[in-house]
Amino acid sequence: MWALRRAGNPLRVSARQVASVRGCTSLEVLLSADAKAAEEHCGQGCQKSCCCRQPKPSASRSSFSSGWSMWGRSFSSQAGENSGDKDDDLEEGFSDLEVPPEADKKEVESASEESSDEDAVDEIDSLGVDADAKPEKETVKRASQSPLLKVLLEAPRNDVATSLKKWVDAGNTFDRSDVFYVILNLRKRRFFAKALQLLEWLEESKQIDLIERDYASRLDLMAKVNGVYRAEKYIDNIPASHRGEIVYRTLLANCVAEVNVRKAEEVFNKMKDLGFPVTVFAINQLLLLYKRVDKKKIADVLAMMEKENVKPSLFTYKLLVDTKGASRDFEGMEKVVESMQADGIEPDILLQATLAKHYIFGGHRGKAETILELMEGDDIKANRNACHVVLPLYGFLGKKDDVERIWQVCEANPRLDECLSAIDAFGRLGDVEKAEKVFEDMFVKWKSLSSKFYNAMIRVYANQNLLDKGKELLKRMDENGVKIGVSTLDSLVKLYVDAGEVEKAESVLYKLSQKNRMKPQYSSYLMLLDSYSKKGDVHNSEKVFNKLRQMGYSGRIRQYQLLLHAYLHAKAAPYGFRERMKADNIFPNSVMATLLAATDPFNQKKTISDMLD
Repeated sequence: MWALRRAGNPLRVSARQVASVRGCTSLEVLLSADAKAAEEHCGQGCQKSCCCRQPKPSASRSSFSSGWSMWGRSFSSQAGENSGDKDDDLEEGFSDLEVPPEADKKEVESASEESSDEDAVDEIDSLGVDADAKPEKETVKRASQSPLLKVLLEAPRNDVATSLKKWVDAGNTFDRSDVFYVILNLRKRRFFAKALQLLEWLEESKQIDLIERDYASRLDLMAKVNGVYRAEKYIDNIPASHRGEIVYRTLLANCVAEVNVRKAEEVFNKMKDLGFPVTVFAINQLLLLYKRVDKKKIADVLAMMEKENVKPSLFTYKLLVDTKGASRDFEGMEKVVESMQADGIEPDILLQATLAKHYIFGGHRGKAETILELMEGDDIKANRNACHVVLPLYGFLGKKDDVERIWQVCEANPRLDECLSAIDAFGRLGDVEKAEKVFEDMFVKWKSLSSKFYNAMIRVYANQNLLDKGKELLKRMDENGVKIGVSTLDSLVKLYVDAGEVEKAESVLYKLSQKNRMKPQYSSYLMLLDSYSKKGDVHNSEKVFNKLRQMGYSGRIRQYQLLLHAYLHAKAAPYGFRERMKADNIFPNSVMATLLAATDPFNQKKTISDMLD
C-alpha cells in the first residue's frame, strides 16, 4: 500500500502543518468510510501517537459484511448498503454539490449529476479515442477542413447510410485519420446516433479494417444510444481477436455512468474471469461508482488495489479528495493530498479547484483563498488558463472585486470557457446585468452559441427567481434553432421550481423530454420530488419516485429519504416502507432510521406531530 510519508505541503492548505503521518498509515485506513476506524485502532495496543495502522485482516480476507467477495471475483451487488456512519448520512445525489451549505436551500436542488459523469473517463480515454490524440485546437482545425464531417452533419438524423453511400459513389474514399476526427467531433457535438451509424456502416461495408478501439467506440456509442444491455450483446459480434480489455472497460465505464451497480460489478468480475489485469482505470470506475452509491465500499476497493499492486493515478486521488471533502473530513482530505505528493504526483489545477470548493462549502474561507492564490500564480495574465477555473470560485466566495479583476484579464479577447465561468460568477454575485452583458457580447464574437451558454443564463435567472426572463430566453433558443439538451431541461425545471410552479416544472420536464427523446437528469426528478415532499404531497411524490425507477435511477438512498419526508409532512403512515427498501436492496443509514422511526405508526415514543415540531 502507498504509505503516507512526512512531506511538506506546497498547497499550504492548513493554518498549521498537518500532523505527520508515518509509514504505518495506509490509504485503506485513510479513506475508510468509517471515520472511527483510526480511533478504534488507537485502543488496540499501538504505542505511536501518530499511528493509524491498517486494521488487521482476517485470515483469508475474502468476504465482507456487505456480502460480496473481491478476491472470489464475484460481487453480490449489495448496492446501497450502509451502516449509518457519517459518510453515509450525506444525501445521495448531492455529494458533488457546487454550493456552500449555508447558501439558500433552493441552490441544493440544482445540483447536477452531469459533471460527475464526465469523470467516468480517465486520463486515457477508453471510449474509442486514442491516448495519443492531438490537442483540441488542432482537432477543430482538422474538422473545419473535413468534407466527410460536413456530409455527416448535413445527413438526416436517422439515415446516415444513404449519405455515406452517395459519398462513396462520388469517388471518395475513407481515411482512418479522417474517420477518427469525424467521430471525435460528432461526439463533441453529442451526435452519438450519427457517429454510431457511421461506425455501423463502416463495419458492414468493410471500407476500412476495424481495430479494437473502433469496436470499443461502437460499443460505447451503442451504450449511449441504446443502453448498456444492447451494448453488452454486441460484444458477441466482435471478432475474438479484437475482444480485449479495452472493449470491456468501455462497457464498464458506461455501466458506471448509468450507475448500474449490478451490471458494473458483473462486468468487472467478467474482466477478471477473462484474465485481464486489474488496471487503475477499472479501479477508478469502481471508486467513482461507490463514491455515488455506497462509500463504505471504497475501503474494500483500496484494499484490492494493494493486493493487485495497482498504483493510483492522479484521477484516483481526485476521487478520494472529493469523497473526503464531500463528507467534510478536511483533515482526511489533506492527508490524501500528502499521500499523493509522497507518490510523486502533484495536484493539477482541477484538483486544487476541488480542494478550494470543499473548503468554501465547509466554511474555511481562508484556506480556500490561499489555494486560489496558488492557482493564480504570480501573474494571472501569464497564467491565463487558470482564469476560467478561479472565476466561479471567487463568485462563490462573494468576492466581487476579484471576479471583476480576473474578468478584466479576459474581457478584451475572451475564450468560450472564460465567458461561461464569468456568467456563472456574476450570477452568483447577483449581478444579472453583468452576466447578461457577457452573454450578449458573445454573440458579437461568435454569432451563434450552443445550448450550454443559454443554459448558464437560465441558471442565473433561476437563482435570482427571474421566471419571465428565463421564459424569454427559452423562446430565443427556439427561434435560434438551438437544441434543448438535458442540462438545459434541468435548468428549466429549476427555474419553475424556484418560482413555486412545481406542476409546471413537471409538465415541462415531461413534454420536452418526450419531444426531444432524451432521458432527464437524476437531479431534475429530485428537484420535483423534494418540492412535493416539502408540501406533504404523497401522491405526486410517489409518482415522481416511480418515474425515477422507470428511468433507471435506482439504488440511491436520497430519493427514499425525500419520499419518506413526504409522508412525514403529510402526517401519514408509509406502511411497508421498510419492505420496499429491502426489496430494492436499499439499507437505512442513520438519517433513514430516524425518518422510519418518525413515520412508524406503531412507534409510541413520539408522535409524528412531535417529530415535525
